[in-house]
Amino acid sequence: MKLLRTIRLDPSDTFVFERAAEPGEWAVSGAFMFSHLDPATLDGKARAAFRGGFLGAASFGWSTLAQIVMAREEDRDAVVAMLAQKFHEQLGAPDLAAARAAAEQEVAFAASLCDHPQDTLIAVHRTSEDGEIREAFRTLRPRGERKPMRAFSFLEVEGEEEPGETVDLATLGREGRSDK
Repeated sequence: MKLLRTIRLDPSDTFVFERAAEPGEWAVSGAFMFSHLDPATLDGKARAAFRGGFLGAASFGWSTLAQIVMAREEDRDAVVAMLAQKFHEQLGAPDLAAARAAAEQEVAFAASLCDHPQDTLIAVHRTSEDGEIREAFRTLRPRGERKPMRAFSFLEVEGEEEPGETVDLATLGREGRSDK
């Protein structure tokens, strides 16, 4: 079976999030952390976690990326137990049975994202629409032969397109020369 682990390609998570997940933690989506909040009221580091963070199961810290890795049944069971304990102790689940059921769902959802080759990286983009949290996931695969991963060595992206700005560098360069 495959599950998600947090990965840190550069130190940016330590600046972007209030609490960064440690590299190599088992990871889940973490959208449940925002279910009782109005995302429109979030700002700063909380907003960054809402928009694009995976939750590390051990630390309840955030990671921009998660990596698909092979896992054993014992690993899955340990993640479920860890999350269930946190759901009960920190998030107010009424009892361990209810917490375990919620943890099972979170881990099953994380596993459902792993329908890609091992070592594929996953990124999340969360939005709030009509009071509902919506998540879109993208995959990032190393280009060329497998080498040590670096933040800017990824080429292929699969998944929903994010809205973004486009910059025409050639036009900007020509305009800059004509202003002189």
